[in-house]
Amino acid sequence: MNEDWIAGGGEFGMHPHWDVEILTYVLSGALQHRDSLGNLSVMKAGEALRISAGRGIEHSAMNYSRTEPVHLVEVWITPEAPDLTPGFQQKSFVDVAKGELTLMASRTGRDGSMVIHQNVDVLLGKLNGKEVEYGIRPDRGVWLQVTDGRLEANGVVMAAGDGAGINDETSLRLRALEPANFLLFDLA
Repeated sequence: MNEDWIAGGGEFGMHPHWDVEILTYVLSGALQHRDSLGNLSVMKAGEALRISAGRGIEHSAMNYSRTEPVHLVEVWITPEAPDLTPGFQQKSFVDVAKGELTLMASRTGRDGSMVIHQNVDVLLGKLNGKEVEYGIRPDRGVWLQVTDGRLEANGVVMAAGDGAGINDETSLRLRALEPANFLLFDLA
């Protein structure tokens, strides 16, 4: 899990990946993506992309602005099988309702989520004065990554940049202490 700030005009030049699922979520600014599959896109704040590197892909990530920084979170997840066909998917989560959890990525792409080749659900949460509770199945664990603001997770105060692994719990109660955004990974 990387949290990156790229200065205006900055970039990660073309570089290779293989056998990894890459999720990128833009927190502020705009990020240009280019890859060896011929995809060229610009992601703005609240948008995400998934790259399935599979048997090999090259891509670059560049700040779309010459002056303003771009702030993003990039997550690498090992796929459930090697040598998958490389793929790309982009989706906007700008209109996610506050006070709810929205499925961002899942193995099957259910509920309009992006497809990720692993037994994981990635949820996006935006809280503003509300509380949500997430039920954790007995055979699962959760990783919580706060991207903006401050919240309380089962009584523990967390701020932007904080992450926590939650195991052996039946639920996760999240309460915003100020407007807060986060990613929640439901893992096998």
